[in-house]
Amino acid sequence: MDGAGGPGEGPAQEALQSLSRRLQVQEKEMELVKAALAEALRLLRLQAPPTSLQDPGTLGPPRDSSPAAPPGLPPTCSPSLVSRGTQTEAEVEVEPSPGPPGLSNGPPAPPGGSEEPSGTQSEGGGSSSSGTGSPGPPGILRLAQPPQRTDTPRRNSSSSSPSERPRQKLSRKAASSANLLLRSGSTESRGGKDPLSSPGGPGSRRSNYNLEGISVKMFLRGRPITMYIPSGIRSLEELPSGPPPETLSLDWVYGYRGRDSRSNLFVLRSGEVVYFIACVVVLYRPGGGPGGPGGGGQRHYRGHTDCVRCLAVHPDGVRVASGQTAGVDKDGKPLQPVVHVWDSETLLKLQEIGLGAFERGVGALAFSVADQGAFLCVVDDSNEHMLSVWDCSRGTKLAEIKSTNDSVLAVGFNPRDSSSIVTSGKSHVHFWNWNGGTGIPGNGTLTRKQGVFGKYKKPKFIPCFVFLPDGDILTGDSEGNILTWGRSLSDSRTPGRGGAKETYGIVAQAHAHEGSIFALCLRRDGTVLSGGGRDRRLVQWGPGLVALQEAEIPEHFGAVRAIAEGPGSELLVGTTKNALLRGDLAQGFSPVIQGHTDELWGLCTHPFQNRFLTCGHDRQLCLWDGEGHALAWSIDLKETGLCADFHPSGAVVAVGLNTGRWLVLDTETREIVSDITDGNEQLSVVRYSPDGLYLAIGSHDNMIYIYSVSSDGAKSSRFGRCVGHSSFITHLDWSKDGNFIMSNSGDYEILYWDVAGGCKLLRNRYESRDREWATYTCVLGFHVYGVWPDGSDGTDINSLCRSHNERVVAVADDFCKVHLFQYPCARAKAPSLVYGGHGSHVTSVRFTHDDSHLISLGGKDASIFQWRVLGAGGTGPVPTTPSRTPSLSPASSLDV
Repeated sequence: MDGAGGPGEGPAQEALQSLSRRLQVQEKEMELVKAALAEALRLLRLQAPPTSLQDPGTLGPPRDSSPAAPPGLPPTCSPSLVSRGTQTEAEVEVEPSPGPPGLSNGPPAPPGGSEEPSGTQSEGGGSSSSGTGSPGPPGILRLAQPPQRTDTPRRNSSSSSPSERPRQKLSRKAASSANLLLRSGSTESRGGKDPLSSPGGPGSRRSNYNLEGISVKMFLRGRPITMYIPSGIRSLEELPSGPPPETLSLDWVYGYRGRDSRSNLFVLRSGEVVYFIACVVVLYRPGGGPGGPGGGGQRHYRGHTDCVRCLAVHPDGVRVASGQTAGVDKDGKPLQPVVHVWDSETLLKLQEIGLGAFERGVGALAFSVADQGAFLCVVDDSNEHMLSVWDCSRGTKLAEIKSTNDSVLAVGFNPRDSSSIVTSGKSHVHFWNWNGGTGIPGNGTLTRKQGVFGKYKKPKFIPCFVFLPDGDILTGDSEGNILTWGRSLSDSRTPGRGGAKETYGIVAQAHAHEGSIFALCLRRDGTVLSGGGRDRRLVQWGPGLVALQEAEIPEHFGAVRAIAEGPGSELLVGTTKNALLRGDLAQGFSPVIQGHTDELWGLCTHPFQNRFLTCGHDRQLCLWDGEGHALAWSIDLKETGLCADFHPSGAVVAVGLNTGRWLVLDTETREIVSDITDGNEQLSVVRYSPDGLYLAIGSHDNMIYIYSVSSDGAKSSRFGRCVGHSSFITHLDWSKDGNFIMSNSGDYEILYWDVAGGCKLLRNRYESRDREWATYTCVLGFHVYGVWPDGSDGTDINSLCRSHNERVVAVADDFCKVHLFQYPCARAKAPSLVYGGHGSHVTSVRFTHDDSHLISLGGKDASIFQWRVLGAGGTGPVPTTPSRTPSLSPASSLDV
């Protein structure tokens, strides 16, 4: 046995001995590294007197128009000594473990040589150990930086011998491990909350601010971001605080939610057209004659906290009921679906019905008619599609029942009998009998009789129905048929559960449309209008379902979604491509409201006209007239448009697509004058220089492509590339002289580029602290870091824009809100004015050329809001000061 085991144990024993020897060698190397660090610290304390840092002649003059570098930095602190990836370090000592490679510059240490426990941070988001030096203010050195070492090995440098490389790597690994321990201690000191944990839990996301004498450091997802304070600011306390004097007032909403909703278009007694988009109910007053140009005006009911899904108008033509969907607020708390009953003349909420009683959302609404609108019927979006009846004046529930597991698309009271209710939807028509229970809340009963199709084909969907004056009911279905349901005595052998004496049965059928019928409308003269889906026809029917007249909606407007009768022969038609048309059957229809049909991202404003351009996932590029509140023109891009920018001349516009392709279009002829592709990833930002000589294109391939542009903007030629970001480009801005670029990336880098000097990365970011920027759309930077709320995870802010007069900053966040801050906004957790209305993440904001308006884009809600800027620098008086004084906390934002 022993002899057999001996040969097998020999190689294993040798391997163990080899590993033991290697471990001993590594331990000795660790001891050497520790000794070298200790010696470096000792020499630093002995050989770096404060007076040696004040020599102003150690640095050469700054090049070009860059601001002067910090005077007095010794040669070992020169930012050009060592290049590490995309950033520059004065001493390569460690490589951080968190964050992408190449992000290493950090803020200067405080005078006195104290060491930051959590490491230092580049102005781009990556972290390095506390011993890493950085371009900083005069008179500041890092403790862990060995003095006067010009032979420090560089990362990826070929000058290091092979025998030295393992020791260098081990040194960096040891320092990185020490830095990790220091970070752990910092996390514990913040109460044990992990800034990198997933959102949702209490304290799971945290932003920290660290103010220093020459720089500001904030944290996003645990990653420090350093920003240098301009030399003209002596103290952060002298910066403005409090919300701005300017305010916003919603001036116009572009778009109409016709793509995926019903019961969304009515005419009030005042003649205003009421419809909804996002969280806003719009009251539109048409201008001009039938079929003529738009105009008029808008008012807005903004009491909802999430997207509106359905409407109902009271028989008095004044009161309106609107139901919203469920949602969540920015803290993850659920927002419950609810119905608002409000006055269309005063825009005041009269009653809130069903808070906590509905699930998912409110799908359909109807007021009773026979008793002057005393009751409201509601169907929610739960699995059982609960049907409930409410007392409008008291807001109490009188009866409730599970209707069906199939979707319910329409509900209505019989106008002659409020005890009779009809619902229709997927493969069903239900006739309900309601017993009010003497008005006692919850004591009423609802009984159902199902419509029987008998010999007629049962359709997949019955989207709409209408009551006729004689008591019959017409339904429109997905087969294109209009069915007439008449009253008949119930069969005694199959009595209804409620013992109803009458029931409805099909008495006639007429094939009206090719494809589904989406809308039916009873006109004042007793005729009926039907709107088709696939065939886009609008047909007027007389008695006996005899076709009297018809018209076809142009294809680019989509199918008919809703019909409302205006004054005289005028009709209003909502379409599935989110357009609202006005006209009549004889003269045709023209659009008065238009919008996009899918998620929006691209936005730019004209340099000297009140016009703006939008693009998004619906592949449409649209130019809007902000004064006439109308669509000037639109073209099909064939691909998703994500960003755009006007040339300073206004003659052309550049549009970036999701394939790496970008176009330049003539704004007058709409012709494509340039079509170029850079890479194969989506483009996130395009921006012309203020003089129009360059075009910068930020891509998701981490590069910024620079093009030289002709004077008319029609021709472009590649000038260079800005290479150095370690993540995709998110935002960029040009300096006022058109020579430099500031850019942000997906990993929170802030980099500066000398474009005129050859697209070079400016490694000493301290030199850029006083540079003036023609625009400010970067979401990371000293002048705007105060817009970030406590708890941000780095994706909470989608867009930012400084006004041209440099007085305010508008912010688009991920929680459906638009914020207005003072500029510069360089105080932590600065207060703001907050404006709701969007029903999805706000993707972009831009001021018009004269700062009179602000444009904001909704994401999934496909809405465009035009806000009027009031107060100082805008049109209109400054509103009264809010009653409560905001404090420097995220809760200080004032909801408007």
